Amino acid sequence: MTSPIFLFSIDLEDIRLRMDKGLLYEARVEVLIDKYLDFLNVYNAKATFFTVGDIPKHYPNIIQTLVDEGHEIACHSNQHIPIANQTRQEFVDDVVMNMESLYRSGAKEIRGYRAPIFSVTPKTPWVFEELKNLGLEYSSSVLPAKNPMYGWENFGDEPKKVIDNFWEIPMILRKSSLFKVPFSGGVYFRFLPFYFIKKSFKYYFDDGVAVTSYFHPYDIDCRQERFMHPDIENNRLYNELLYFNRKDVFPRLHKIMQIFQPKIISYSDYIDQLNNSN
Repeated sequence: MTSPIFLFSIDLEDIRLRMDKGLLYEARVEVLIDKYLDFLNVYNAKATFFTVGDIPKHYPNIIQTLVDEGHEIACHSNQHIPIANQTRQEFVDDVVMNMESLYRSGAKEIRGYRAPIFSVTPKTPWVFEELKNLGLEYSSSVLPAKNPMYGWENFGDEPKKVIDNFWEIPMILRKSSLFKVPFSGGVYFRFLPFYFIKKSFKYYFDDGVAVTSYFHPYDIDCRQERFMHPDIENNRLYNELLYFNRKDVFPRLHKIMQIFQPKIISYSDYIDQLNNSN
């Protein structure tokens, strides 16, 4: 029996860099990435790090460390600007700068992209064509549901070729009669009851479906100073949620690994599996 697949990924960014006077706060990214690496090493796992372009400037050793340890480096935009706030040419320029920054810092092969805040929507389907033109092979940028910020409700739940040999791997959602929720990453993984998260993983793993995920450095940071996070329009409730239950991320992750014994692989390895099965 083959192990279920867990597409564990980190959106590697430093939110301080998008804030006025953000550099006055403590730099925490390096120590937090080390904690993620410690977790991955327990399971001899290789993950995908969707990385913002300014990370190499402020943390010059991170990319080489990730490459040396066999993890995948992928794009997460240069300046973390949602696609809705860019023209088509601005988007292309941004991704080019993101790729150049990562290559200069030691990335060997960049195959994938994740949009900031999963901001690929029905209004921006041209994104896939532009990414393919830049030599990339996949994106993980769609939230296939209604969402207050960005969503593509009718995209579908399964990975699919959206243009030629270019894949979109949408964020996985747990469906009920009332809602769809991305249970396996970010604030949802911290806020939702663990019995619901466990049941959701079981639902997909039992069906042979790979579970996607997204985590950030701050998701595990219990020492970070309190401040209003960028990109949430000064929403105080959501800002509180961004600090909620960070201490339980690793205990919950370890429980998922111990209960289901999934295999964590990179998105690139998963794309290779999809291509070989078609």
